[in-house]
Amino acid sequence: MTTDRTNGSLYTKIESGIATVEFGHPASNSFVSELLARLTREFEKLAENKEVSVILLKSEGERAFCAGASFDELVAVSNLVESKQFFSGFAHVINAMRKCSKPIIGRVQGKTVGGGVGLASACDYVHATVEAAIKLSEISIGIGPFVIAPAVERKMGKAALAELTLYPTEWKNAYWAKEQGLYAKVYDSIADMDKEVDIHLQKLATYNPEALSEMKKVLWEGTEHWDDLLLERAEASGRLALSPNTKKALEKFKK
Repeated sequence: MTTDRTNGSLYTKIESGIATVEFGHPASNSFVSELLARLTREFEKLAENKEVSVILLKSEGERAFCAGASFDELVAVSNLVESKQFFSGFAHVINAMRKCSKPIIGRVQGKTVGGGVGLASACDYVHATVEAAIKLSEISIGIGPFVIAPAVERKMGKAALAELTLYPTEWKNAYWAKEQGLYAKVYDSIADMDKEVDIHLQKLATYNPEALSEMKKVLWEGTEHWDDLLLERAEASGRLALSPNTKKALEKFKK
């Protein structure tokens, strides 16, 4: 079952030290600004929850994991303030995931584009199915994946980032993504993945939470400047989104 709410849905369940965070949107689990803000606050809240040892991030349904940011909102942007605010949504989420004291495990059941690739990159460990192809399409509409690029590069390297961004119409399959380091494991089916995800989460929840927290710090060493960097990237994206070339490219998405 998937949500039909235009602002999307976000549900969190906490059980036996495991927090399961599930987001959804009728447009292929894309993100409107309100939903990004809610997800940011949820990670910040879970970071302080002593009953939580590990977090699972997943999306609704059996098809797309995440279609990135809302095109409807992007098309409606009319000035730099609005544009920067729009692109800051993923900046805030990635920074909240980076600073969260709990390891975040990603569950990617299907295709993911743009900001969705950024979310997967900001997870500390990702399980995926063979259907979980990835694509960064931003250059094709006159902008770029500038906000999520640091997270993608950290996980996959600059060469993979270049390959994704400079061939923005090409899907890369799940095994390519695994070879580059985005996914830790790839499964033939959602059922196979969920069985292993459950085992993995239960094991992690039994480990010393202080050790998990210290390991999380190690994994994200060298990213302390991202609070400023990602917002600077959001402003750069915002300026490009208002350029004539981008406005022209976005015309075809207007309803």
